[in-house]
Amino acid sequence: MSIKKRLLLSNIGMIVIPIICLFLVEIIGAYLLFVVFKGNPHGNELKFFISFRFIALALILVITNGLLTYYVSKSIISPIKKLSIAARKISEGDFEYSIVSNKRDELGELSNIFEEMRLKLKKAHEAQMQYEKNRQELIASISHDLKTPLTSIKGYIMGIQDGVANITEKLERYMNTIYKTVNDMGGLIDELFLYSKLDLQCVPFHYEKVDLHSFFADLVDELAFDLEKEQGSATLLANEGDSYLVEADREKLKRVVTNIIQNSLKYMDKDHKEIKVTLLSKPDEVIVEIKDNGSGIKKSDIPFIFENFYRTDTSRNSSTGGSGLGLSIVKKIIEEHGGAVWAESELGKGTSIYFKLKKVT
Repeated sequence: MSIKKRLLLSNIGMIVIPIICLFLVEIIGAYLLFVVFKGNPHGNELKFFISFRFIALALILVITNGLLTYYVSKSIISPIKKLSIAARKISEGDFEYSIVSNKRDELGELSNIFEEMRLKLKKAHEAQMQYEKNRQELIASISHDLKTPLTSIKGYIMGIQDGVANITEKLERYMNTIYKTVNDMGGLIDELFLYSKLDLQCVPFHYEKVDLHSFFADLVDELAFDLEKEQGSATLLANEGDSYLVEADREKLKRVVTNIIQNSLKYMDKDHKEIKVTLLSKPDEVIVEIKDNGSGIKKSDIPFIFENFYRTDTSRNSSTGGSGLGLSIVKKIIEEHGGAVWAESELGKGTSIYFKLKKVT
């Protein structure tokens, strides 16, 4: 019942209930006094009866008014108190105080709206806490990944200063190592910069119609040429009769494929390196699979490989290196396109990275 109806009925009750009660008191009192006890209707008993009626009326009005006021005020004040307590707890950072109401009045509706707000605030608070945790992990990872090459550079420079590299061949090797390390740091900083801009949605996307079959045909031909030098192979599998036309940023899409392939090649443990790209055309989307025959990923690691700076235990070594941001950048770019990315893997057999994009006509 709404508050308006409740107040209206309360006001009606304050009039009707005393009248009914006074009528009943008068009938019962008159019956007892003049019939049962045979009082004189024209004597002192009449005066007593009139005084009794006046006192009864006063008591009925006080009790009726008090009870109705208490009931109505309680039905309004109690939910307001709960809302006040909930608001205070939320202001103190406590999002666990629930105020779900099953009442069908304005305050019940307000309580349920407040409860929805509490749940959203709780979710936002948890997201903020997770963001803060990720930020701290990001800073720790950046510190680690920058400190390691800087320590290496410092060691080689000290070696040169101390005359350890006292022959031309050794000095050249030292300088080449320093150059490679600085170059790797430059790549890390570039990826950090791109990741930050993607995270802040500051990177402009220039969409155009892209035929994924032609797009991957060129990329796979180039990759196959490079892998032939290492007795490897790259192949493209697609039904040429199907349509693979999507709307995408060509440069960003190339960055996606490059990051996936570089990540695959980094963890190849076979003598014959193999990359297979498969295109699957569906009515509303195109699914791309990039499969390698590398070492594979543990099932427990697969849900986290697209997180920033996440690397499997075997990847933190000098032979693989990397910023740990490659697949995070892939995810952000694909999601900016309105698509999705995921992975399947089997230890010792290889990994497949999938992503899908919406098809256009």
